[in-house]
Amino acid sequence: MSWRGPPFCRWISRLACSCRASELRFLSIFYTATVINKLGPVKESSEMRNALQSSFAEEELEPLTAEFRLTSEQSEDRAHSVPAAELLNETGCIDYIDRVSRLFGTTSRTVGGSLFAKRYSYMTAMPVLYAMTMNNKGLPASIENCHVESRFREDGVWLPGLRLNDWHTSDAANDDRHDWRDNVLRSLFAGNIAKLWRSFSKANRVSAATLWENTAVNVYWLYEQRIGDSSDPVLQARIREDYDYLLSAPGDLFGEKTNPLIKFDSPKVKLPQSEKPIRIRKTCCLYYLTDGERSYCSICPKAEE
Repeated sequence: MSWRGPPFCRWISRLACSCRASELRFLSIFYTATVINKLGPVKESSEMRNALQSSFAEEELEPLTAEFRLTSEQSEDRAHSVPAAELLNETGCIDYIDRVSRLFGTTSRTVGGSLFAKRYSYMTAMPVLYAMTMNNKGLPASIENCHVESRFREDGVWLPGLRLNDWHTSDAANDDRHDWRDNVLRSLFAGNIAKLWRSFSKANRVSAATLWENTAVNVYWLYEQRIGDSSDPVLQARIREDYDYLLSAPGDLFGEKTNPLIKFDSPKVKLPQSEKPIRIRKTCCLYYLTDGERSYCSICPKAEE
């Protein structure tokens, strides 16, 4: 049976007639992912790819693209792709979150906004902070330079990537790394994430605390688990120094009055269901409100209630 011919469409229609609303939303997500995965190669600018490859060695580039979803490719799925700056417009933000919320199995703009924020903070902050600490290179991450590019995993899970207009990186000089690091962080947080979270709070009614904790959880994970310890003493010192600075830097680097990462850095606790001590969130990301999910995340404060 062809995935795009009339028999497939009739099969979907017959199946839809017997489904509940939650199942219909799942079918919608499945069909969207199937169609997009069959569209073929995404568009890629050779100029962008060359700029990316010239900025990083192959071994440096691999985790940025494979794990942290940095991409030079333009997705064929334009309905779920967007220049990040367009999300600063209230109408544009509402329209986009309404579309991607369906991919999460929800019609709630608040739930969809929070879950998109988790993905956005990962795909922007993780490659920028990883490159800054591990490679001493600064990616230009202002919101005007960023594009959300839709991508689906093989199992249909939506995991968008980050594409940049300008790929030219900055390098850290030993004598002024502190100032260079401030510029990298200011571009990422004050010049991008903080602007978007203010837009989200207004347009989608997601609390700023939830949005910033979604960001903080990713930062904690990167420095405590992903890059953690290094056998290289110089690199290990840089990892520790950068992480300490992120948790003590002035609020203006984040576009806020105070550092938003500090308030969520609570002591870790040992729970019966966890092998290692974990940091319980102070806010709920609302994932449990999506279709088919009635359980809480392992670090959710509601799980303790």
